[in-house]
Amino acid sequence: MTVEGDRPLVSTEVKGPEGGPRSPQPPVRFQWFEQLKQRNVFRVAALYLVVCWLILEPVHVVFHMLDVPVWANRLVLMLMAVGFPAVVIFAWVYEVTPEGLKPTAEVPHGQSIRRLTGRRLDRAIIAVLAVALAYFVVDKFWLSKRSAVSEFSTTAGARPQPPLAAQRSIAVLPFVDLSEKQDQEYFADGMAEEVLDILAKIPPLTVIGRTSSFQFKGRREDLRTIGEKLGAAYVVEGSVRKAGNRIRVTAQLIDAPSGSHLWSDSYDRDYGDVLTLQDEIATAIARALQLTVGARDTRPLRDEHAAEAYTLYLHGRLALDTFSTSSLLEAQSAFQQALQLDPTLLPAAEGLALTYLNRGAGESGITGHEGWEQARNAAKNALQITTNSAPAHGVLGFVAGMQDFDWKTAETEFRTALALNPNDPDTLTNAAQISAMFGDDEEALRRIKASVVLDPLNGTTYQVLGMIHYLTGNFAASATAARKSLTVNPKIEDSHFILGRIQLLDGQPEAALKEFAADSPSGIHDAGLALVSHALGRKAESDVALARLVDEAGKFWPYSVALVHAYRGERDQAFEWLEKARTTRDVDLFYVRKDPFLRPLHDDPRWAKLMKSMNLAN
Repeated sequence: MTVEGDRPLVSTEVKGPEGGPRSPQPPVRFQWFEQLKQRNVFRVAALYLVVCWLILEPVHVVFHMLDVPVWANRLVLMLMAVGFPAVVIFAWVYEVTPEGLKPTAEVPHGQSIRRLTGRRLDRAIIAVLAVALAYFVVDKFWLSKRSAVSEFSTTAGARPQPPLAAQRSIAVLPFVDLSEKQDQEYFADGMAEEVLDILAKIPPLTVIGRTSSFQFKGRREDLRTIGEKLGAAYVVEGSVRKAGNRIRVTAQLIDAPSGSHLWSDSYDRDYGDVLTLQDEIATAIARALQLTVGARDTRPLRDEHAAEAYTLYLHGRLALDTFSTSSLLEAQSAFQQALQLDPTLLPAAEGLALTYLNRGAGESGITGHEGWEQARNAAKNALQITTNSAPAHGVLGFVAGMQDFDWKTAETEFRTALALNPNDPDTLTNAAQISAMFGDDEEALRRIKASVVLDPLNGTTYQVLGMIHYLTGNFAASATAARKSLTVNPKIEDSHFILGRIQLLDGQPEAALKEFAADSPSGIHDAGLALVSHALGRKAESDVALARLVDEAGKFWPYSVALVHAYRGERDQAFEWLEKARTTRDVDLFYVRKDPFLRPLHDDPRWAKLMKSMNLAN
C-alpha cells in the first residue's frame, strides 16, 4: 500500500504496444558487454596476451645470443601492443563459420557456431596457461635459482657469496671487439677493466674481480647463469668499435636474476675523450642503481703523445693480465714507453709497479729482491702523481713485508690501499699472505675469504686460502681449497704440491706421489718427487730429483730446496738454502714460520737466529 503523499507525479510503469506492461530491457552497457562475450572477444584478447608473454621470453634470449640491439626488444613489445587492439577489433568484426571467416553481421543467427568456437578458445587458453605455468615453475625453481648467501664452507668446498649480492654486487664482463679488423682486443678489454676499476671505488658496490669476470671472454652463456656463477646481482656487458680516431662504445646493465635490461646507451667519441667516456659509463651505471658518484678528475687525451701513451698502457695491461714470463716483459716495456711519452699517466705507473711485483714473485729472470726493489721505486713514482693510488700503496705494503720484513709498515700500507679501494681482490690476497707470514692468522683468513667473494673464479685466490689453512694446521680445509683451485683452473701450479705435502704428513706417500706427478714439469714438480721418493725409501731417485731442482730452480726458488733437505734430515744444507731464500727474498718464505716440514729445525739455535733476522722471533 502506498501513501498518497508519496505517489510519484509521473507513472514509472512501461506500457507495451497494447497499453499493457512490457518486460524491462537491459541497459545499453550490458548489451554491449553481452555482445563482447557472445563474439568471444574476451577469450581472443586473453589468448593473445598469454601467447605474447610466452613469446617475449625466448625472443629476449635469442636476441641476446645474437647481440641484437636493445631497441629490437622494445620494437617487438611495441608491435605486440599495437597488435592487441587490431586483434580485438578483428574478433568483433569477424566470426569463424564452417565455410571460413565471415563478417559477423552476415552470419544468420541460426547458423552461428560461436558457442563451439568459444569452447575451442577456452581449451586453447587452458593449454597455453598450462605451458605458461610450467615455464614459470621451471624458470623460478631451476633456471633462475640462485645460490644462497653463505659462508665459505671448507668441508663442502662451497663458495661464499657477497654479503650484498642481493642488491649491490656487480660484474663487468669483457667488452666485445666489433672493429672491422678485429684488432682492438686490447682496447675492448682495457675499456671494460677501467669501468670495473671506477665502479670498484664506489663504496656501496661489491665489484667482482677482473680474473673471474674475464673467465667468460668469448663464451656464449646466459647472463642469468653468469650472474649465478659470479655471485653478482648485476652484470655489465658492452662492445667497442674503433675506426681511426673515432670510437663507438655500447654498454648495458643487466639484472642478473631475471636477465632484464635496466639501462643501456651508446657513445660516439674521439679517442682523446676515452678517459672521460669511461667515467660517463661508470657514472650512468651507478645512477641506474640509484647510487651517488663523486666527481673524478679526468683529462682529455688531446695531446698526440698522451693518446699514444694511453694506447701503450692498454697494450701493457693486456700483457700483464696474461701473466707469463714473456708477457710480463712485454707489459714492462709497454708501461715504460707510455711513461716516457706521458710521465703523469697514473695507470701506467701503477701497472709498472704491479709488473715488477709479479716478476719478483715468479721465475722471470730476476729474484724477489731485485723485482720488489724495482716495484717499490715504481710505486713511489705513482704516488708522486697522486697520493691516492690504491695499487701503489698495496705494492708498498707487500714490499715492506717481503723485502724489508717491516710488518708494521706493511700493515699500514695495506690498510691505506684497502681504504682507497676495498674491492681489490689482489690487494686483499697479498695482504692476507703478509698477515699469515707474521702470524695474524685470523686477519689472514678474513682477508683471503673476502678476496674469494670478490673473485670467485680465480684459482690463485683459492690456492692462497689453501696455503693459509695449511699453515694453521687445518689440513682438511686446505685440501678442499686446493682442490677448488684446480676445479676453477686445472692448469694452476702449486695446488698439487699443497695436496701432496698434506698426503705425506698424513702418512700416505703413494697418494702423495699421484699428486706430485700431476703437476706440470717444473721446480715444484721436482721438489715433490724428491720429497715422496725419500718417503718411499728411494734415495737415488730423491737425489736425482733434488739435483734437477737445484739446477733448474735453485736460483729463484731456494726455499723448495731447503724444504727437501729439512725433510731428509739434512739440517746444514736446509739452513744454507733457507739463508739463500732470505737473501734473495724467495716468495715462498711466506710459509717459513709455520711450515710443518720445517718443524724438525725449530730446536736448532740457527732457527731462532733466522726468525730474528726476519723480525719473526715473537
